[in-house]
Amino acid sequence: MLGVTPLAFFQNIGMPELIVIGIITLLIFGPRLPSVMRSIGKGIVEFKKGLRDTGEDVRKEIESSPEPQPKKQIEQKP
Repeated sequence: MLGVTPLAFFQNIGMPELIVIGIITLLIFGPRLPSVMRSIGKGIVEFKKGLRDTGEDVRKEIESSPEPQPKKQIEQKP
């Protein structure tokens, strides 16, 4: 095998390729495109909300946990 990574072809996407992808997207989704984009936007908003809520839960848990007690050192006899 020549050591080709599975997604190596994504490294060379330029403006002409993006335009072609955009045209194909318009042809496939057509009039449904606004509702598709709206759904994607709602999904992103929900994802960010979930991350924020999780961050707040972690912060509250850290603040409510007791401070760790220092460990006693064991003296070793020579």
